[in-house]
Amino acid sequence: MKIIITQSEAVERGIWKQVMEAFGISSEDEIWETEQFILTEDQAREMGLIR
Repeated sequence: MKIIITQSEAVERGIWKQVMEAFGISSEDEIWETEQFILTEDQAREMGLIR
Protein backbone atom coordinates (compact mmCIF):
# COMPACT_ATOMS: atom_id res chain seq x y z
CA MET A 1 0.00 0.00 0.00
CA LYS A 2 1.16 3.54 -0.76
CA ILE A 3 0.09 6.64 1.16
CA ILE A 4 0.03 10.04 -0.54
CA ILE A 5 0.36 13.15 1.61
CA THR A 6 0.73 16.79 0.62
CA GLN A 7 3.15 19.21 2.21
CA SER A 8 0.31 21.12 3.88
CA GLU A 9 -1.17 17.88 5.30
CA ALA A 10 2.24 16.89 6.67
CA VAL A 11 2.61 20.29 8.35
CA GLU A 12 -0.93 20.05 9.73
CA ARG A 13 -0.22 16.59 11.20
CA GLY A 14 3.15 17.67 12.62
CA ILE A 15 5.24 15.25 10.56
CA TRP A 16 6.75 17.64 8.00
CA LYS A 17 10.29 17.29 9.42
CA GLN A 18 10.03 13.50 9.11
CA VAL A 19 8.81 13.79 5.50
CA MET A 20 11.66 16.20 4.74
CA GLU A 21 14.19 13.70 6.10
CA ALA A 22 12.61 10.78 4.23
CA PHE A 23 12.82 12.61 0.90
CA GLY A 24 16.09 14.50 1.43
CA ILE A 25 14.45 17.93 1.41
CA SER A 26 16.25 20.85 3.01
CA SER A 27 14.70 24.01 4.40
CA GLU A 28 16.13 25.90 1.42
CA ASP A 29 14.26 23.78 -1.16
CA GLU A 30 11.16 25.32 -2.72
CA ILE A 31 8.12 23.15 -1.94
CA TRP A 32 4.52 23.96 -2.78
CA GLU A 33 1.77 23.35 -0.22
CA THR A 34 0.01 21.04 -2.70
CA GLU A 35 3.14 19.05 -3.56
CA GLN A 36 2.50 15.35 -2.99
CA PHE A 37 4.77 12.76 -1.43
CA ILE A 38 4.25 9.02 -1.71
CA LEU A 39 5.04 7.08 1.45
CA THR A 40 5.40 3.35 1.79
CA GLU A 41 3.21 1.57 4.30
CA ASP A 42 6.19 1.25 6.66
CA GLN A 43 7.00 4.96 6.41
CA ALA A 44 3.35 5.87 7.08
CA ARG A 45 3.34 3.61 10.14
CA GLU A 46 6.57 5.12 11.48
CA MET A 47 5.08 8.60 11.11
CA GLY A 48 1.87 7.58 12.87
CA LEU A 49 -0.44 7.97 9.87
CA ILE A 50 -1.72 4.39 9.98
CA ARG A 51 -1.69 1.54 12.47
